[in-house]
Amino acid sequence: QVQLVESGGGFVQAGGSLRLSCVASGRIFSIGTMGWYRQTPGKQRDLVASITDTGGTHYADSMKGRFTISRDNAKNTVYLQMSGLKPEDTAVYYCNGQVATWRWGNKDTYWGQGTQVTVSS
Repeated sequence: QVQLVESGGGFVQAGGSLRLSCVASGRIFSIGTMGWYRQTPGKQRDLVASITDTGGTHYADSMKGRFTISRDNAKNTVYLQMSGLKPEDTAVYYCNGQVATWRWGNKDTYWGQGTQVTVSS
């Protein structure tokens, strides 16, 4: 019904940069807040950053100044520009979105499948 697909993960050396993308497709009437989360084995999934449909942003404290979230509403896409990457940023990064599938429906949360980011020291 609604799919979110992340891309852009990979291997990078400490201090490097990566740009993640997440495209939403399917039966979409509107998308509210979109966000990026990350998870390492055995740990909970933590918020990295989020952005509202009007561009308001929120960042986890450890990402402020290093990561930038943005979105293109016409393309149903959210981005995460990551710079100054550290080994502790290594994780699977997931995007999510609050999506309404019809005009009078509530927004439900949808998740992507995740993309691996590995930062070497």
